[in-house]
Amino acid sequence: MNREIGQSRGYAWWINGALLLLAAVSLAPLLWMLSVSFMPSGEASHFPPPLLPSTFSGDNYRELFARTGMAGNFRNSLLVSVLITLGSLLLNTLAGYAFAKLRFAGRERIFQALLAALVIPAQVAMLPLFLLMKQLGLVNSFGGVVVPALASVFGIFLVRQYARSIPDELLEAARIDGASEGRIFFQIVLPMLKPVLVTLAIFTFMGAWNDFMWPLIVLTDQEHYTLPVALASLSREHIMDVEMMMAGAVVTVLPVLLLFLLLQRHYIQGLLLGSVKG
Repeated sequence: MNREIGQSRGYAWWINGALLLLAAVSLAPLLWMLSVSFMPSGEASHFPPPLLPSTFSGDNYRELFARTGMAGNFRNSLLVSVLITLGSLLLNTLAGYAFAKLRFAGRERIFQALLAALVIPAQVAMLPLFLLMKQLGLVNSFGGVVVPALASVFGIFLVRQYARSIPDELLEAARIDGASEGRIFFQIVLPMLKPVLVTLAIFTFMGAWNDFMWPLIVLTDQEHYTLPVALASLSREHIMDVEMMMAGAVVTVLPVLLLFLLLQRHYIQGLLLGSVKG
């Protein structure tokens, strides 16, 4: 018995050690990026590159916001991400609930067609989508970034799978009592969908904040740039200023990283509940 306990403890030590090693390898680039952002100008270009700054300095961040207009890009990213998240929550929740609980002609075929769209690479649709935004007059505007992201097949699928767990008897009882479909959705269904809505909100906000390709295509004026696009522009203009670019990368990565760390429990819980209950 003691031998088996010792073997199990040794096995646990090996597993935990391997996980710690993988975590260290994954975090090393992020930690070095943070360290370089506090280095004096030119220090990161030395060979071998230093791991820690010789003197901690916030000049890179001050220069970043003073010279490059990164504060405006931060506001742009925040505005776009919030609008996309709120709109996506509303539309995806309505659509997911409809596919899960409402009966209408062609429901299953339409849903299957939506799922089939998942296999189509997003890059394939960017040209026709850009032409559509041009016809609508939304090119070089925040609307051109927000409108195409308001509904997603993944969001509809996630809400549908979770909404299927809501008892039909509960909805029928509300209809018998005279409640309208809108009242049933907002007062009964929506509170029950809270776990999956938190997951969808985190997923959508992170995707909108980190999106690079579509804002790069649809936005042309620098004053409209979001953080990822502004960071790419910064790397072209200040290619030798590694410390400033790393400061820009920290400003871009840190908000979503903190958001995920604070809400990861709700994020994982919503995914697991959706998969089990669906």
